[in-house]
Parts: sequence; structure tokens; C-alpha cells
Amino acid sequence: MLSIRPLTTERWRDFESLFGDRGACGGCWCMWFRLPRATYEARKGEPNRRGMRELVEAGQPVGVLGYLDATPVGWCSVAPRDQYQRLRTTRMMRSPDALPVWAILCLFVGRQWRNRGYATQLIRGAAAYAAQHGAPAVEAYPVVPLRGAIPPVFASQGLLASYLAAGFREVGRPSESRVVVRWYPEPGS
Repeated sequence: MLSIRPLTTERWRDFESLFGDRGACGGCWCMWFRLPRATYEARKGEPNRRGMRELVEAGQPVGVLGYLDATPVGWCSVAPRDQYQRLRTTRMMRSPDALPVWAILCLFVGRQWRNRGYATQLIRGAAAYAAQHGAPAVEAYPVVPLRGAIPPVFASQGLLASYLAAGFREVGRPSESRVVVRWYPEPGS
């Protein structure tokens, strides 16, 4: 069972260790959805790492890390939807209403820890973290594999099965391979 902790300045080195020199995927550092495309492309690598660090140092909620004992094995971004600039223009990840949800847009589990159910644990932990910070709901945009397994880079938002196992439910289907799901906190939680 993973222990889930928010990314803070005290845990920054764990985040760097998990993401490695390449920033998890081609210098992303989980900034893809947070920046306009041209800005993101110009900042791949070290500038994106610095950008994420600045968000963390400013105390903004950016996501949670999953630990096995003291070892960071996974990451799940979660923040208020309006912090992700790309969501304002993407048709495939449109909210069904104006509820000020929090959004999960990235799941990353270290290669040696994959296929052990950690993605579902990270999703649950991210949803609980968002609820603790007043989120009325948590929304995500998982992929539905159409022809067998898909490479991890193309499943960075997670797979539908992981979200359903974490208690999310489908609220929209903009395409055959993309679903909008939501999780609502229990009243009084």
C-alpha cells in the first residue's frame, strides 16, 4: 500500500528522483497542461523543472507523490482545473458544466513499479487531497485503449479502468478513446 503525500519543497528531491534527468517524459516536468503550447515547447527540460519548482515553492497545489516506505514510486498531478491553461482550449477534455472542479492530468509510476495497481492508489490519494482542500469534485480525462496495450507515454492521463477502480464515474465521452470522469467527495468528508 502506498502512502500518499503532497509535493512540497521538503519533498522536491523525491520528485526529481522519481522523474529522473528527463523530467519523466521528454523534459515535461508535468508542465504540459499548465502552459500554452509555444511556451511549453520553448521551456522543455530545465526551464520546465524550474517552473514546477516555482509553483511548489509558492505553495500552489500541484499533485501528490506515492511512497513505498521512503521510496517515491509514483506521481499524480491534481490542482484546480483553472490552473491548467491548456484545458481552456481542448475539446477532448471539456467539462460538462461550470462546477469548479480539480483536475488530474498526469499519472507517472516509475518503470520498475508499474503494473502493481499503484495508479489507482495514486488517483484515490489525489482525490482525497483535493477534497481536503475544498474541491467539490475531481475530474480526469483517461484513455480507453482501443487495440490492446498502449505505450505509457500515450497513457499519461491514466486508463479508464484505474479511475473506475478508484470510485470515479463517467460523465462524458468526447471520443471513442477519451472519457471524462468525476469523483465526488462524501458529504461531510
